Amino acid sequence: MALQDSLHAFALAHPAVGDIFYTTTPPRIATEMLRAGGIEIGNFRLSVTPHVMISPPGVLALLVEEGYMKSYRPFMNSRGAVLLVKKGNPKGILGINDLLRSDVRLFLSNPVTEKVSNRIYFDCLQRMATREGITLDFLTHPPGQPDPEKLIYGRSIHHREAPQAIVDERADAAMVFYHLALRYRRIFSEHFDYVWPDSSLGDQACDMSIISCGLVGNGGEWGQALLDYLFSDAVTKIYEHHGLSSNPR
Repeated sequence: MALQDSLHAFALAHPAVGDIFYTTTPPRIATEMLRAGGIEIGNFRLSVTPHVMISPPGVLALLVEEGYMKSYRPFMNSRGAVLLVKKGNPKGILGINDLLRSDVRLFLSNPVTEKVSNRIYFDCLQRMATREGITLDFLTHPPGQPDPEKLIYGRSIHHREAPQAIVDERADAAMVFYHLALRYRRIFSEHFDYVWPDSSLGDQACDMSIISCGLVGNGGEWGQALLDYLFSDAVTKIYEHHGLSSNPR
């Protein structure tokens, strides 16, 4: 959502750029697309190479090692993770302790297909549980074999699957980044609410995930201009509106 608004603003500021093609995918898919020189969707193949990539620093560091990028820099931070719940929070889920209740099932991103987000959410839950003096036993099951009474995993793109799981009542809460939950509540206000578990807003129980960006190769004709624009005050305001915060410059 923030990227879409930012690219629209960039195109208005640089009319000569023409159309901008962009994708938003889990890091695994984006890196596979770069290495393969394109992406296949069914029998449709897009032979494209990105000029700019935005991703967690660990992902971009690997691409630097492989020679696809020369460098990257911190871009934006998430503001932590929240529990997405059904509108009105009918089960009264307010904190991590409520995840131990027999009538509450949690949704998490998949530990195999979405390792980055799953690790952030998992570590966040474990730190908050330690702080509260409880143990979330259902998190200790082997990857891919969750306790079906307590935990369900997404398959590949959790930011689509988490809200669907809530609406379908397959899960009572989903651990998602704050900016995702904010988006769901804004566009589907009749379906969703969210809660900051155990007053985690502003503390370090949920590690603030860093998002970085950099040029792929030489960035093509417009890559450097876009990269510079992403660090402008205009883009910072867009991202703050959508629930993220800028890195100190």
